[in-house]
Amino acid sequence: MPLSTHRRLAMSATLIAALAGGLAPATAASAAPATPTAPAGPATPAPDMDGVTAALNSAMANGAPGAMARFTGPDGVRTRTAGVRDRVSGEAMDTRARFRIGSVSKTFSSVVLLQLVDEGRLELDAPVNHYLPGLLPDDRITVRHLLTHRSGLADYTEAMFAKTVPGFEAVRNRVFTYQELVDLSLAEPRTTEPGVAYKYSNANFVVVGMLIENATGTSVAKQYEQRIIKPLKLRHTSYVHPETRIRGTHVRGYLHPDEVGAPLVDSTEQTVSWAQSAGAVISDPADLNTFTTALMRGRLLSPRMLDAMTTVTPTDATQTRFYGLGLRRYDLSCGTQVYGHTGTVQGFYTYAFATRDGRRALSAMANTSNRGAANTALGGTLEAAFCGKETAPVASSTKTPRTLSTLPAEADLPERR
Repeated sequence: MPLSTHRRLAMSATLIAALAGGLAPATAASAAPATPTAPAGPATPAPDMDGVTAALNSAMANGAPGAMARFTGPDGVRTRTAGVRDRVSGEAMDTRARFRIGSVSKTFSSVVLLQLVDEGRLELDAPVNHYLPGLLPDDRITVRHLLTHRSGLADYTEAMFAKTVPGFEAVRNRVFTYQELVDLSLAEPRTTEPGVAYKYSNANFVVVGMLIENATGTSVAKQYEQRIIKPLKLRHTSYVHPETRIRGTHVRGYLHPDEVGAPLVDSTEQTVSWAQSAGAVISDPADLNTFTTALMRGRLLSPRMLDAMTTVTPTDATQTRFYGLGLRRYDLSCGTQVYGHTGTVQGFYTYAFATRDGRRALSAMANTSNRGAANTALGGTLEAAFCGKETAPVASSTKTPRTLSTLPAEADLPERR
């Protein structure tokens, strides 16, 4: 019997059997045996973009000239803006504009260093002095201690910015070496014994930058470019230290003086040499969303290194805020956990977070600093974006209050107001 005739007869027999059993004929795509499906989990809440807008407006009410947020999720991209990106020209805030991301840079530095660990060039639990002999006064301080802020190295920015505006103006155009910044830290008493307690310090990530450059023989800028910026096609992200300008369309940053009623200081142009690998990256909301989602989806790190990075310990007594390896975790009121980092540099506050599966991400920015209430208000974008509209409380409810909107924001830089 010809093969084509055999196939036609076989298909006819299958169709007759299906109809006899009261079944619709199967298509080629659905003919494979069915696989059991897992029970559906709770539905992902739609982002409350009105709540995001309210948080941006609250940041403005607390002293920011403008603010913006960009959310990405299964249903696409949603953006919100408020106020201005330039107080002189009056140009409206724009989610396509670049800005200084401050300590979100620490996550970039951590990714590079953890890639080097995967390549066997560094070990997390090796002493820093093994790679940089004689740099630190204690051989017990390890690479992991730097990434987790448990080294005990003092944060030199406390003394540097004890008076906010004079401190900033003294370093606005200055170019430091890494060693000079480490020396400023070592001139201060250490804050804790190595590994004992979390104590945030920009000095840790200055040393991380030194480790990266020592291990690779090239600059941190080149390593960011090769390992993160080019692979992810982050077209608006750069590390231009010590150049002072932000090229292209950008947001201007405004620093609040310590004195009540004193005029804002335009702090846009600066070297950010006082931070370098701890906080000198420039980016925009779209690139930050791409970075955090790619990181959480395993595009930048091996599973082993990503697990290490996302293993966290508490940073305060609320049991809602944690730190891993150059990465924060916030536990939101709806039970959602988000990973990323906050950022502060003179004139800018930033939040860049994503869910652990990388399916949802938010980046938000307000163009001010030294104004803690504005920073706290901006944090409210996370609850609104990831938890959706807040429901009316029920007497028996065990729902966690929306603490990120009420707890003072974690400080990445000394705040005097």
